[in-house]
Amino acid sequence: MEELQVVSTTDENPRPGRRPEWLKIHLNTGDNFRELKKLMRGNTLHTVCEEARCPNIYECWANRTATFMILGNICTRACRFCAVTSGLPTELDLEEPGRVAESVEHMGLRHVVVTSVARDDLADGGASIFAATIRAIRERVPLCSVEVLIPDFMGNWDALQVVMDAEPDILNHNIETVRRLSDKVRSKAKYDRSLELLRRAKEMKPHIPTKSSIMIGVGETWEEILQTMDDLRAVDCDIMTIGQYLQPTRKHLPVSRYWTPEEFAALKEEGMKRGFKHVESGPLVRSSYHAHEQVEKAGTQA
Repeated sequence: MEELQVVSTTDENPRPGRRPEWLKIHLNTGDNFRELKKLMRGNTLHTVCEEARCPNIYECWANRTATFMILGNICTRACRFCAVTSGLPTELDLEEPGRVAESVEHMGLRHVVVTSVARDDLADGGASIFAATIRAIRERVPLCSVEVLIPDFMGNWDALQVVMDAEPDILNHNIETVRRLSDKVRSKAKYDRSLELLRRAKEMKPHIPTKSSIMIGVGETWEEILQTMDDLRAVDCDIMTIGQYLQPTRKHLPVSRYWTPEEFAALKEEGMKRGFKHVESGPLVRSSYHAHEQVEKAGTQA
């Protein structure tokens, strides 16, 4: 794999600032897209698809899938890769779990992903709202599996227990990048704390699959990506996703390089060798992209 460490400046691996052909996105703003957008606005709900400027929003919304973002749309952190607005949140809507469940039912979802902004202003980091949302979806749509993508709760393991006791079908927490770059890329979050969260989640509920994600293209090396895989497997993480970092605005971290589809395929192979039940790896892959398919492929369907 030595050749994969070389950063090319040819057309096959363009210089940062020149998006390669494989990152072109098909825009689909058909009936399903418009209906889903209307539904979100009507129920005063947020999606990470919009707030984080996800490149897959058109594909996912056209297929009637979305990742709900609870606890408002203002994050108490200001990570250098993330487009979500940062500041002091003012919103805490206790009726939100019910509206999410209603939307899940209306959309006819079989698998739903629920995430949030970081709410370090709350004593439990919003864990109780996560738990209430899981229970509301289960009550309203019993056959729909529920995946939660949670923040680190600043290491409040009692808050993590609240989420785990609600029995999500998948517990997802993103480590985001390699150890060396973690403090540069993330705000307040710590590499080892993320690993500890995943370890404790598995310890609390061994039957619940865990999942994590990294984005590449922020200055990591091939060896560091493999080490991150090893670190995640050391805490028994079941599913890993790997995607290309795309700079949301000029104020955010610049792209250091574009990894090729062939390199992503090689990373998937490396991950599977290490014992992950499933690895989703590709330039446009995001943590929640093809989430339902990931669960099925990993053999962890509830």
